[in-house]
Amino acid sequence: MPTIGKHSAIQLDTVVFATDFSPASQNAGLYASAISVRFGTNMVVAHAFTLTQAALEAETEEPLASQQRRNLNHDLALTAEILDAGRGTTEIVLLEGDPCRVIPVFLRSRSPALIVLGTHGRGSIDRYILGSTAEEILSHSIGSTLTVGPNVNILHAGALNIHRILYATDCSPEAAHAAPVAVALAEAFSADLDVLNVVHSNDIDQPERLHRLEQHFYGAVAAIMPHDAGKICHPHTFVRVGKPHTDILKHIEEREIDLLILGLHRNTHLGMQNRTSGAFPIIVKAKCPVVTVARGAAS
Repeated sequence: MPTIGKHSAIQLDTVVFATDFSPASQNAGLYASAISVRFGTNMVVAHAFTLTQAALEAETEEPLASQQRRNLNHDLALTAEILDAGRGTTEIVLLEGDPCRVIPVFLRSRSPALIVLGTHGRGSIDRYILGSTAEEILSHSIGSTLTVGPNVNILHAGALNIHRILYATDCSPEAAHAAPVAVALAEAFSADLDVLNVVHSNDIDQPERLHRLEQHFYGAVAAIMPHDAGKICHPHTFVRVGKPHTDILKHIEEREIDLLILGLHRNTHLGMQNRTSGAFPIIVKAKCPVVTVARGAAS
C-alpha cells in the first residue's frame, strides 16, 4: 500500500474522483489523476445519481438498464479515458442514491482512499450538483478530501508542482490532527510548510494579550508537530490578527501557497473550532486546492 511520507502519516490505496460531469469538476479530475500517478495508487471515477421516474418505470418493467443509466455509464467511460491511474487502469463506478450518502459509504469500502471533488460553490444546476453537494459530502466523509474550487488554475499535464503548503490551525484537537498530514504532504512534495493561526481582532484588548497568544501558539505548534518536522519541511510559523476567512485567503495570495490544509470539526457543519470556522467559503475562494482532514484520517 503506498504511503505518503516516510512516517506513514497518510496511507493511500485509492484516489476516488467524484464527478458530476460539470465544468467545475473537470479540473478536479486532472488533480485526481496527477495525485494517483504521483503516488502510484488505484484510480476510481465515480458518479452518484437517482433514477428519474421514467427510468425507474423502465427498469421495473424490464430487467434492462434504462437509457439514463446507459448514458451515465457512457459519460463515466469517456471521463475515465483521459485520466491516468498510478496503478492499473482507471475504474468507473456508478452509484445509485443521494451522493451525500452513497459517496461516503463507497469511500469506506475503498479505505484508505482520498476523495477528490470539484465545486463551483453554488447549488445544483440541472444535473450539475457539486456545489452545495460537495459541502454535504465533506461533512459526511471520514478521512482526507481534496477539493478544487472555481478559482484554482487549470492543471496542465505533468504540472503538479507543490512548492509551499499552508496548514491553518488554532491548535484545537479538531485542527491538530491534520498536522501529521500537512508534514507528510510537505515531505512528499519537498515543499516548505507555513503554519498559520489567525487571532480574531476582537480577542486582542491589549498588546500583552497578543504576545501571550503568540507564545502559546508557538508552544502548541511545537507540541502537535512530528518531532522531526523541522528536518522534513522547514515549517514557518505565523500569527495574524484579523478575521480567519479573510486572512487565510490573504496569506495564500501573499505567500503563493500551492496547497491549503484544514482540520475539520465534526460537531459543526464544515467548521473548525473557535477561530478557524467556515471551511467551505475558504475552499470556494481559495486560489489553490484544499485538503480537509476529518478525524481518523491520520494514523
